[in-house]
Amino acid sequence: MRKGLFQLQYELPVGERYTESGSDVGAKIHLDLVDDEVRRCLTLTSTMSLKEQLRWLGDRGSDSTVAVIPLTTRTPEALAYRLEGKKPRLVYIMRPLHTIETLNEFLYATNYMLDDGAIVCFHSMTAVLKRKLNDQRYPWGVRHVSAAWNYLWHRVFPKLQLTRKLYFSVTKGKDRSFHRVEVLGRISRAGFEVLDEQFRQGEFFVIARKAREPVDDAEPTGSPIIHLRRIGKDGKEVVVHKFRTMYTYSEYIQDYIFRYQKLQPGGKFKDDYRVNNWGRLLRSMWLDELPMVWNLLRGDIKLVGVRPLSRQYFSLYTPEMQQLRIRTKPGLLPPFYYERHTPVTLDEVQASERRYLEAYLQHPFLTDWRYFWGIVGNILFHRKHSS
Repeated sequence: MRKGLFQLQYELPVGERYTESGSDVGAKIHLDLVDDEVRRCLTLTSTMSLKEQLRWLGDRGSDSTVAVIPLTTRTPEALAYRLEGKKPRLVYIMRPLHTIETLNEFLYATNYMLDDGAIVCFHSMTAVLKRKLNDQRYPWGVRHVSAAWNYLWHRVFPKLQLTRKLYFSVTKGKDRSFHRVEVLGRISRAGFEVLDEQFRQGEFFVIARKAREPVDDAEPTGSPIIHLRRIGKDGKEVVVHKFRTMYTYSEYIQDYIFRYQKLQPGGKFKDDYRVNNWGRLLRSMWLDELPMVWNLLRGDIKLVGVRPLSRQYFSLYTPEMQQLRIRTKPGLLPPFYYERHTPVTLDEVQASERRYLEAYLQHPFLTDWRYFWGIVGNILFHRKHSS
């Protein structure tokens, strides 16, 4: 870790609740999911700083309930040594996540070594918190140059194929910048269910529970174009292409977002903090779905049709609507943009799609012709945009 950063972080006001991307803390811990001893430990440490937690946990020592992974542990091998022969119900990872080089492997190893239901406490310095510290540290002008360089070096370089090797050879991955969404996404991908998150004492704290095995898939990239698996005709998966509008690892917290966020018109999540600033701009101009033209040319989708859904979102539909949906190819222009008043709830979205699908199955060409011009009119004159 860069010299002075660990001390500097505590200059942020104690107890202040920070937000990122305009969203406050998402969840409240479910104390009914843990036993009395674990609940007591979590309650006592919930308002402590890291230094206070280390002191309290040091006095307590490791027992059958609590295991403390010290600040020097940053590799899966060191983690295995610390947890060998132990099955604690509560684990405190005292090494900040942004200083662990092989973070995904570390989180996966943590999952494999714990029993189902075990609680793990993580913490990390996020990109927004680093920016606040940068603004405190440097005068106006210098702080903007420093922030731009830090963004380029610690957030862009690690994600690009051309610069990734250079970045990790220089930094060893020990001081990366993660957005709050990426921290939650990495933890969720490793098989943990997020129970609580909060900003305090200058860091981002997450309490999670081992809920399942880690996800077995390719690691997400930071490429501007992303490849998403979606449900297509006959229930077969198709890979659709879009410009990235969300932070990396966003797809792994879709269940979590659904539990705590409401739907907005069109069936998307309201105040979805996974969408980054560039993403909002691209969506407002319909540019985010431009790469899907390739899917259109390949015949994976058609011009007008129901939106291609992820498996998680598809599971929210009624069984009847699921069967109706997979009778046709998904489309680039979804039918709810044809409606003058955009559907708000999931039930309204399904009703809108049912009207389109039933009409399409009766008269395919005429239905798509009518919907196409209706959608174009709404986009041009009623300011519909990609949500």
